[in-house]
This record gives sequence, structure tokens and C-alpha cells, in this order.
Amino acid sequence: MTGLIQQATSLMASGVTVQFGGFKALTDISLTITSGAVHGLIGPNGAGKTTMVNVLTGFQASTSGRVTLGGRDVGGLPAHELRRQGIARTFQAGRLFAGLDVLDNLAVTGVGLGHSRRASEIEAFRVLESMGVAHLAERQAAGLPYTDERRIGIARALMFSPAFLLLDEPAAGMSEAEAEDLAQLIKRIAEDFGTGVLLIEHNVGLVLSVTSHVYVLDAGQMIEEGDRSVITSSQKVRDAYFGADQEAA
Repeated sequence: MTGLIQQATSLMASGVTVQFGGFKALTDISLTITSGAVHGLIGPNGAGKTTMVNVLTGFQASTSGRVTLGGRDVGGLPAHELRRQGIARTFQAGRLFAGLDVLDNLAVTGVGLGHSRRASEIEAFRVLESMGVAHLAERQAAGLPYTDERRIGIARALMFSPAFLLLDEPAAGMSEAEAEDLAQLIKRIAEDFGTGVLLIEHNVGLVLSVTSHVYVLDAGQMIEEGDRSVITSSQKVRDAYFGADQEAA
């Protein structure tokens, strides 16, 4: 683990705007993720949540604003370099390598980070064991049940202890009981690994059950932020979700 990752206790976006032609996907967004804590990012469909994650992880350049890791500007770095600097993510689709077994799915990440095959396999088994899924190590990724596939996606992102983990809709398609199990896992990631987590979810109840601070986007703008009590009492948040429900209906 590099000195930069050890010292990086915060991942911050400051005044981030993303514009596609005449359309602003994000407007002047600022947020902070701190080590060992779970933060939430919620909002109705089209709010700009995934765009924000893409900016923080190097998959999307911002039109203006800054992204800093431990106070160092990293906004111009590509996704693979940000991963090496300690910023990991999952995707809405699992994106596992279907032709590889679970252990190799994780080991590939380690090799991509510059570690040897042997070191990567050892780390892969350690992560699987810490998440209680070591029994899946030799299973083909293509045959995994949906919830296991999601867990393996998270395990792969945790290879070599990133400083920050951004989870993009990890509970999508899960039952209530499965989402509750996921909530406990996310808490353990922050507590046991010391990882700063940003949880991006449509399941507002799940987010509020595990987070210390929640950011709410609507139409690319930050409309609210705060702890559970602030979010649940916010008229702006209720209006954003009520409007989304009305449009969907």
C-alpha cells in the first residue's frame, strides 16, 4: 500500500459540473467521503448519481470543478490510475469475467494493480474469506446466483484494500432480506477495512440504515445533505421523489 493511500483520509468533489452540449448532467456538486464511514448518494432516476460516480472514479471528465484525494488534485487521472491510487468502484452490472472462476476474477484485479499472480491469489482468498464467501472460490462466475455475483463484484473491488469504495446500485434486484444482509456487509467494510464508502442506491431505506451522511441529487443539482433526520424531514427530498413517482405513473 502506497504512502498516498495511507494518508488519504478524504475523497472530495468541489464544484463539479458536467455538461454534454447544452445539457448539464451535474451542476456545481460538492461532496466529501471520509475514511471508515459510509456516505449515501440518492435521488430519483436521471438525477446524475452515476455521472457523479463516474467523475469520482475517472470514467467521466468534469467540465469544471475539482476532485481531490487526500488534498491532492486527481481529477485528470484516468480510471485505472485512480484505482491504483486507492479509489475503487462497482458497477450496476456485475461485469465479472464469465469464463473465469471466482478466485481468478479477483486475482486478475490484483495483477492489474501491479502485484504478482501469487500475491494476487493470496489476497483474493483473504478477501473472499473476510466476506464469508471463500467457498465460492472455485465456482465459475458464469454460474453464480445473482446475489453472489453482486457480492463477488464488491469483493473484487476490495482487492488490496482501497482507501475508498463507491458502490453503484449494489442492492438492485435484491429481496428485502438480501438487502439487509448487504447492509451489514457494507457496515463491516467501513469498520473492518477502514474504507470510506459511498453508497449509491434507489433503496432509500437501505441507505438511511447504514450511512452517516447522505447527499441528495435531483436533475443534476444537490438539493439536500445531512444525516438521517435531515433527509427524512426534508420537503425538498419528498418533492423530488413524489415528482419522480408521478412521472413514472
